[in-house]
Amino acid sequence: MSDELSGKPPTSYNIIAGVFLVWNLIGLMFYYQQMTLTPEMMASMGAEIAAFMDATPVWANAGYAIAVNAGVLASIALLLRKSWAFPLFALSFIGILVQDFDAFVLRDVVAVWGSSAYYVPSAVIVIGLIELWYSSSVANRYYR
Repeated sequence: MSDELSGKPPTSYNIIAGVFLVWNLIGLMFYYQQMTLTPEMMASMGAEIAAFMDATPVWANAGYAIAVNAGVLASIALLLRKSWAFPLFALSFIGILVQDFDAFVLRDVVAVWGSSAYYVPSAVIVIGLIELWYSSSVANRYYR
């Protein structure tokens, strides 16, 4: 009997879900580090970067918090084969877009960080889209 017919996911499913969980836990770690920066740590980054980070609106930080926390929960749901994985990945992706809207549209992050400001956000958006696609594509086969 094939894995797909039995509803049992292949090993690759758990590996992919585990990679998503690790990725989102790393994001959560970065969020925690950013939110707990001391004034001394901020000053060591340089005045322009510290001012940019200090001026981040609460709603953009909330978007970041929602993105990483929903991503962690979605990854756990995916590992547990729960149907609410996709809506949580969607919520996480919306949080990513909210945060990036502030940094790239409302404030000019590239003027502060340079062209390297595109690297991580681009990777985060691409991986967020992959998480959405994957959680949606496996929904009818493996979710309980």
